[in-house]
Amino acid sequence: MLKDSTMWYASWFDTPYYHILYKDRDHTEAKNFMDNLTSYLSLQTHEKILDLACGKGRHSIYLNSLGYDVTGVDLSKNSIDYASQFENETLRFKVHDMCKPYSEKFSAVFNLFTSFGYFDKEEDNLSTIKAIKANLNEQGFGVIDFMNVDYVIDNLIPEEVKEVGGITFFIKRYVEDGYILKEIKFKDDNEDFFFTERVKAITLSDFENYFKKAEVNLLDIFGNYQLQKFNKKTSPRLILIFK
Repeated sequence: MLKDSTMWYASWFDTPYYHILYKDRDHTEAKNFMDNLTSYLSLQTHEKILDLACGKGRHSIYLNSLGYDVTGVDLSKNSIDYASQFENETLRFKVHDMCKPYSEKFSAVFNLFTSFGYFDKEEDNLSTIKAIKANLNEQGFGVIDFMNVDYVIDNLIPEEVKEVGGITFFIKRYVEDGYILKEIKFKDDNEDFFFTERVKAITLSDFENYFKKAEVNLLDIFGNYQLQKFNKKTSPRLILIFK
């Protein structure tokens, strides 16, 4: 049986199975979110955007198609290798640890689709926000698109069976010690696999505390990809705009 590593995201995100399980994600919704977000921030074409924890680059590629100069970074070498086939003069991908500042400054740094709160060390959450701040130019905006943990916990589906790409995934979700966990078990080519996704249940109050320590200013809070007002009980997302 293949067990997850201590840094679960380093092993799970680097497998083809992660991308099989989530292959049906809504690309139209993601594009609409990017349209809404870049419009709200009044970003001009050719401005530089850092897509932090970009995965296989779907947001980066779309942002670049809108005319932005985009750098996508991720810890997963496999994801970056895949995304690199789409590179051009204004789109590039690099392997990078988001806890550390990147070597350039940007008009916007986007951390999208709950790509935060994975770390084993609590201080890494604060380090990431400090790194985002360090990567912003004088007019730059930071954006963290996280789940609304209150809504997620209230609507948690404890068990689910999902068949994708000829593989049957058995999924179990639960909350433990301040983390939301998802256990994923499946069999492929007569081999058993087991991975656990583990994300810290970070509330708005927790983020506000991080921001205070990082000395960044929270400008706006939205509750969905249409950028509507955040509601603790009914909003699926927690989207934070800061600088």
